[in-house]
Amino acid sequence: MRSYNRADHALRPVSLEFDYQPQVAGSVLIRMGNTHVLCSVSVEEKVPPFLIGAGQGWITAEYGMLPGATNTRNRRETNGRSGRTMEIQRLIGRSLRMMVDLGKIGERTLRVDCDVLNADGGTRTASITGAALALRHALRKLVASGTLAEMPELTPVAAISAGLVDGCFLLDLDYSEDSSAEVDANFVMTGDGRLIEVQSTAEGKPFDREQFNALLDLAGKGTAQLFELWGDSHG
Repeated sequence: MRSYNRADHALRPVSLEFDYQPQVAGSVLIRMGNTHVLCSVSVEEKVPPFLIGAGQGWITAEYGMLPGATNTRNRRETNGRSGRTMEIQRLIGRSLRMMVDLGKIGERTLRVDCDVLNADGGTRTASITGAALALRHALRKLVASGTLAEMPELTPVAAISAGLVDGCFLLDLDYSEDSSAEVDANFVMTGDGRLIEVQSTAEGKPFDREQFNALLDLAGKGTAQLFELWGDSHG
């Protein structure tokens, strides 16, 4: 039996808490089962040197896991980011830049922080889903304050994991499933079903295209449920 007595194609319970950090431009605490990630957006009225004078803004992300987020304490990355952390935060940044025409946000940087408060699998996918909603929330507040003249058109973005575990195709893997999966995949998708990034790995033996397509179809159904969160009036 899976956690929360859910079916193979079901997500873990999802909840959102907006303005968890009211002092930033926008924030969302996203909970997917026992994976909890705080996503916050800060605004800097400048762009990186390579964009000065280009007439566009920039969106970047940082990712971190608190020491008590897992059963064994994680050491704080005070001497530089690990390779895993760098890979995840680059993935989050790439995904968020797909959401909006950077020429529409002015010459400013939107810096998104994703801090994992509790980890039970799927931290990078929850971070992307929560960060996208936090970014939309921040842009709406920038329009309301007059910092932005109008709300830019957004492409909804969400992410989810899928995997092959004990011969079964499962959606939204928790840690116990992820750690024993024969195939583990993360999908970042747009609201109209296009792909932004796919990360897929086999353990033990290769998988075929039919199995990959089954995972892709499952992920499409999962992100469709996540995009329903975009209708939340608070976001």
